[in-house]
Amino acid sequence: MTAPTYRRVLLKLSGTALCDEGGHGISPERARELGQHVVEAHGLGVQLGIVIGAGNIWRGHEAEAAGIDRSTADYMGMLATVMNALALQDAVESLGVATRVQTAIEMREIAEPYIRRRAVKHLESNRVVIFAAGTGNPYFTTDTAAALRAMEIGADAFLKATQVDGVYDKDPRSHPDAKRFDCISYLDALNRGLKVMDATAFSLCMENDMPIVVFRLEDPNSLPRILHGEKLGTLVGATS
Repeated sequence: MTAPTYRRVLLKLSGTALCDEGGHGISPERARELGQHVVEAHGLGVQLGIVIGAGNIWRGHEAEAAGIDRSTADYMGMLATVMNALALQDAVESLGVATRVQTAIEMREIAEPYIRRRAVKHLESNRVVIFAAGTGNPYFTTDTAAALRAMEIGADAFLKATQVDGVYDKDPRSHPDAKRFDCISYLDALNRGLKVMDATAFSLCMENDMPIVVFRLEDPNSLPRILHGEKLGTLVGATS
């Protein structure tokens, strides 16, 4: 088998990947499936950092709309990402791969505090590192936390797993004629108003020339195929 194209990546997962379709909470079966994807990628020799969202447990914007203070709602969402990180850690370690959970909000009894140099050392020691609690600050999404961690660990690419198989010119779930881009430049994505990720995260990737690959994790062998450089999903970069 050929060597992977990427040496180190940051994988951004949605919290809904841990629950049954249309459901909430954490499904142990889905957690095991997600863990298997992670183990397959790890088995290729790729150093893997992961950020997982919390949409299966808590959605801050919905809570804010219901009257909860924005900062409080965001902190609650950060804590929910820790629950998801621990569930993913358990699933991955049950399959024989060592992990570390690092949190931006200190809770030493259950996870390490986030320390960049320690995270890099874990990656170099063949451990999967799961980054939880966002940036530790309200008003920042898990996309932004993932982009920040990607820069800090020196990732070669930001892999964003979504429910659709790439970036489209319009929502493919409501527009059957939507066109998927195999690749697109940062500037073209901005000019077209495409929602690749939130604006802060996107700007961070663009300013630091971090390639973004948007793909659907459920597609057969999607993660190993991307790690070997196969054109799957949509690549967003400096040039199209």
